[in-house]
Amino acid sequence: MHSVLKFAIISAGAALMFSSCVWAQAPASASRDMNLYPANVDARAEIKEAEERAAAEHKRVLLVFGANWCFDCHVLDRAFHRPEFASAIAGYEIVHVDIGDDGRKNNDLAKQFGVPLEKGIPALAVLESNGKVVVSQKNGEFENARAMRPQAFLDFLNKWKPQAQ
Repeated sequence: MHSVLKFAIISAGAALMFSSCVWAQAPASASRDMNLYPANVDARAEIKEAEERAAAEHKRVLLVFGANWCFDCHVLDRAFHRPEFASAIAGYEIVHVDIGDDGRKNNDLAKQFGVPLEKGIPALAVLESNGKVVVSQKNGEFENARAMRPQAFLDFLNKWKPQAQ
């Protein structure tokens, strides 16, 4: 029994060190805003405003469904603030869509944009400036962001960013 406990403690420590890789690699200047998903925000209005800005600036809209209680949502956001992400992120207007404490808030928006929240968060959808879905994650691809390499996020952003005008 003692060896099982020892193994569990060592495994937990290793997992914690590994899971903090993306988090620790984010620059010190990155946003440490723990309120990425304010409860009082009208997500529909934010999406509409982002679509208008995206149209004016020839960008796409990146919807990030998540919640403040979601560690992986914060890991993803920190990765987005890394210097090597600047050119990819510049092609997007980002909207954080809160799913609330119970995971049900804005479910209608998730359905509208083809994001199955039951697969996990953070979950992303990329829209054209007119609101048309370019791509939405279907399988919870980033739900374990803490264990992913930053390059996976960057590859996603680069794959779906708007083509140069």
